[in-house]
Amino acid sequence: MKIVVFGATGMVGQGVLRECLLAPDVELVLAPIRTTTGVSHPKLRESRIDDFTDLSAIRDDLAGCDACFYCLGVSSVGMSEADYTRVSYDFPMAAARILAQLNPKATFVYVSGAGTRTDSRQMWARVKGRTEQQIIEMLPNGYAFRPGIIQPTYGVRSKVRWYNAAYTVLAPLFPLLERIAPSRVTTTDRLGRAMLRAARTGYPGHVVANADLR
Repeated sequence: MKIVVFGATGMVGQGVLRECLLAPDVELVLAPIRTTTGVSHPKLRESRIDDFTDLSAIRDDLAGCDACFYCLGVSSVGMSEADYTRVSYDFPMAAARILAQLNPKATFVYVSGAGTRTDSRQMWARVKGRTEQQIIEMLPNGYAFRPGIIQPTYGVRSKVRWYNAAYTVLAPLFPLLERIAPSRVTTTDRLGRAMLRAARTGYPGHVVANADLR
């Protein structure tokens, strides 16, 4: 398979990239990036891009892909709705549109979040809900993944400093959370493997809850 990973330098994307590179049936991973992943691997090809709303510069690179794992995202804390919409709606929709043109049967996985709803009072949930809805309508193999609490594994780190501090503090609690609330917790490596499952065999529904991402 040829797989495109957006957001490969972020916490989720790092975990997904690792699983893709480990998978024997993945021949090539394309990572559209602004800054290098720092990963050296014969399967990995990085494509630098400045504007994620205009992917014309890498159109030829995207041709022939079997799946796109869209992990690029930001925290909504301190962001206006317009700025958050640009990252969490405009960016992924640009990727979905060009993929629909190049290979409409390809798998597209959009990483959303638990609690996403188009009618939510929370801004981030409304924006991501609209993105989910339109990707699923546009692509027959489009999926919205809604992870809950994500534990970084295998050396994965967030680009947000306070996230890393929080994960360090919470690390001893993850085994307990796994026991008392298994449906609310996943890990970066499980999330990556779940995306690969979507590309290989699909899921019964287009919205995949955290309990199914284990």
